[in-house]
Amino acid sequence: MTSHSMVMVRRNFKHVARNPMTVFNAVLMPIVVLFMFVYMMGDAFSVGVDYVDYATPGLLLLAVCYGLGSTAIAVNADMTKGIINRLKVMDISRGAVLTGHVVSSVLTNLIAVAALLGVAFLMGFGPTAGLLDWLAAVGVVVLLGFAVGWLTIAMGLAAKSPETASMASLPLVMLPFFSSAIVPAEKMGPGLREFAEYQPFTPIIETLRGLLRGGPETGQVIAAVAWCVGIALVGYLWASATLKKRA
Repeated sequence: MTSHSMVMVRRNFKHVARNPMTVFNAVLMPIVVLFMFVYMMGDAFSVGVDYVDYATPGLLLLAVCYGLGSTAIAVNADMTKGIINRLKVMDISRGAVLTGHVVSSVLTNLIAVAALLGVAFLMGFGPTAGLLDWLAAVGVVVLLGFAVGWLTIAMGLAAKSPETASMASLPLVMLPFFSSAIVPAEKMGPGLREFAEYQPFTPIIETLRGLLRGGPETGQVIAAVAWCVGIALVGYLWASATLKKRA
């Protein structure tokens, strides 16, 4: 199972490397958004700290979400083109195909996050986190990538075509914009403020923000981990059931 999964990871990375648009969406687009918000609109927001320090944790989450569309398309193509069934004939676990997509998605996320952090540091990002805080922040990013990776794979498997699969992950890309990623939730209007406060991405962003400042709130950390575990569980069960039904 493990060796099969690693073969699938290498296969998926080769596909990513051959598709420039995938690289742009996963790595370069979050950096473009960082430039846009910090340099073009940063002075319009009053957040109590340098805006690059406030925005970077939220944009790290955005970097995780931006590459999900290509994952949904890839897993849907494997399903609709019969790749999964062919691999089954070759005595390769169908579960290994999905695991390979999840692992390659998480690794792509880490590359995107590292690139975004590098640019953020050049723009003046100054976190006060210690080593343990940084390790915890990386752990949150990996857990989030694992969770939304499984959910995206489930969406991709359920979609009828690669075209509809490409739209399936759009809510996950848009949701961070309606969280505390760009501005604090308390500065939003009625209705949107409550939505931002109680949607899953806000506690994850606030956990990252707290870790990078060296002092996360325990309640936010518990909520962030709970949301990630819940999303991962829903995605895994949905993907497993859909694979069993369609493959």
